[in-house]
Amino acid sequence: MSAPSRRPEIRRRRTRAEKVQKLRKRLAASSGADKDRLTAKLNRYQQVSPGNPLVKSA
Repeated sequence: MSAPSRRPEIRRRRTRAEKVQKLRKRLAASSGADKDRLTAKLNRYQQVSPGNPLVKSA
């Protein structure tokens, strides 16, 4: 696989990782309904991601 064909994939992964990092920070600082909404959003990202879960369960 050559570099030009990997660039879009790498960009998608990097963008997704930045989004998840931002959501985790917001989740740590939130409470109540916001926490539920952000957890649901992270769980949606988690369903399409291979590997470890994005949100640690209680």
